[in-house]
Amino acid sequence: MGYRTVVMYMEIGCFVVCVSGWILVCSTMPTEIWTWSEVDSIVLTTSNYFSNLWKDCISDSTGVSDCKGIPSMLALNWDIHMCRALIIISIILSFFGSVLVLVGMKCTKIGGSEISNARVTFAGGMNYFIGGMCSMVAFSYYGNKIISEFQDPNYKAQKFEIGVGVFIGWGGSTLLVVGGLIYSIFAGREGCRSSSERYPPYQFPDAYAVVPTKRAPASLARTEMSDSRKSRNTSESGVSSISGVTSVTKTTLSNASGVSSITKTTASNAYV
Repeated sequence: MGYRTVVMYMEIGCFVVCVSGWILVCSTMPTEIWTWSEVDSIVLTTSNYFSNLWKDCISDSTGVSDCKGIPSMLALNWDIHMCRALIIISIILSFFGSVLVLVGMKCTKIGGSEISNARVTFAGGMNYFIGGMCSMVAFSYYGNKIISEFQDPNYKAQKFEIGVGVFIGWGGSTLLVVGGLIYSIFAGREGCRSSSERYPPYQFPDAYAVVPTKRAPASLARTEMSDSRKSRNTSESGVSSISGVTSVTKTTLSNASGVSSITKTTASNAYV
């Protein structure tokens, strides 16, 4: 099994994990039991109070429940508004992360080249990761607020406990964070490595490897004088060699004339 096949199966698994986490986070919005409290009024009737970020509800042992929305949004504390905003941001980011991952995954083949698909997948993984962190902060803050109020002995109002909606939110946020982190690691490594291989470092040609140094005017003058002296000595040695050859030729001719004179003298003696 090749590396590309392993990455493809990993992307499919992370996509299933992230979509499951996104669905769990979305399901916490209509869930009414983020906090709950059981209050005994009489022997035969038990009242249960529960609420979420949007409304407060009450039910009894007969199964009748009544919910009332929060009357004023501006009268709420800042922490409720913060939790609402973070969860909505998480849902939006996870949605766009799903779209980007579907475009950039290797099994879909919707995008362009391998480098562009890896970068698109990396962007989708970062959306998942950031969305999971936003929802994790919201659910953790809300749960910590419930625990601190329950354990505070000076808190005189109605005390609540953590409901099922917060636990579902923690699970969905964990899936988003884990899936987005794995997406970001694998896709980011492939995208950065491909871009570095595509653009190698520039190497200068051999002609520019050695840069000639600038000489001073005095050194240039000395160099020219030495060159002229060398050329003059070479020309003089050439002339002397030519004159030597000429003298040797004259000597050879003189020797040849001497031999001819001796021959003529011998011939005259023979006639006598």
